[in-house]
Amino acid sequence: MGSKYPVLKPNEIISALNQFGFKVVSQKGSHIKLRKEGSIVKTVIVPNHYEVAKGTLQSILEQAGITLEEFTTKL
Repeated sequence: MGSKYPVLKPNEIISALNQFGFKVVSQKGSHIKLRKEGSIVKTVIVPNHYEVAKGTLQSILEQAGITLEEFTTKL
């Protein structure tokens, strides 16, 4: 199921999330917090590791309410 998710670097994920309106609000250690304001405020955490695991990316997109298809168009 998760195999279609790419292994990406944190800055690639953050750059794509920025295009969906997410902004970096804080960083605690190796975790970067992004938030999208709107009628519903959404918050996601991106681990600042060398690469982000597929399952982690899947979880980030689920929390962000973004499909993999939508996300990959922004890479």
